[in-house]
Amino acid sequence: MAEIAFYKDSFIAIDAEVVPIQDRAHQFGDGIYEVIRVYNGKPFYLEAHLERLGNSAAAIQLSLPYTLDEIADICHEAVARSAIDEAEIYLQISRGIHSRQHHFPEPTSPVLALTVKEARLVSFKKRMEGLRVLTTEDDRWKNCYIKSLNLLPNVLAKQKAKEHGCDEAIYHENDTVKEGSSSNIFVVKKGLLFTYPPLKGILHGVTRKIVLNLAGELDIETKEEPFSLDFLYEADEVFLSSTSLEIMPVKQVDNQLLPTERPITAKLQELFQKLK
Repeated sequence: MAEIAFYKDSFIAIDAEVVPIQDRAHQFGDGIYEVIRVYNGKPFYLEAHLERLGNSAAAIQLSLPYTLDEIADICHEAVARSAIDEAEIYLQISRGIHSRQHHFPEPTSPVLALTVKEARLVSFKKRMEGLRVLTTEDDRWKNCYIKSLNLLPNVLAKQKAKEHGCDEAIYHENDTVKEGSSSNIFVVKKGLLFTYPPLKGILHGVTRKIVLNLAGELDIETKEEPFSLDFLYEADEVFLSSTSLEIMPVKQVDNQLLPTERPITAKLQELFQKLK
């Protein structure tokens, strides 16, 4: 097994120093990215991730250096070259290398960069016990549905959570709960499943969509609608979803401890494991 990278048009060593300082990813965060989990050597929901990549590119008027099918082929080859069965693919596309100017360079030369590394795993104990989360006011831009490279607010929120002994930060806007700094959030209340609607203000998570589909299979009624902080504190169950966390229960929100019985979360986790 060997971690591997791809840059522009070639496979390279993971620690190769190749990205020029004038790449617009560095200077403006002018680009998009995806993170894709690999189970048993197979990229998980690759098509859905690449569809979102294409949507993000269109939203920022970014031409892709390869077709989505070609990017899929590169992902498969990268995983095969790495021989890592439990891995994560990180890929990003920037608008390319150009002298520093705010408007789009002409002509544009978009650049694909990709890495395959061993997956970040959550311990069985933490997956059973659940996470602690900290709520924080949403100070990000209004187009969080675009999976862009501009993640400084998310970094600061995650650091704030860490400094308070928490695992994740949960954004709220005027008392309305939206999502985590790197996850979507779900609440169970009286047998119903609630999550913020897929508007521009949150990331339309691939795992989020999987959860909604699994809830349908279990005949769990779902409501994609805003809910308040008090609603979150008084929940019967809370869980997060993301590529790296999968479906992760929450045991505490701020100072509020949540119930330890999580029957709906457990059913969804069980079904999710069968998808791998």
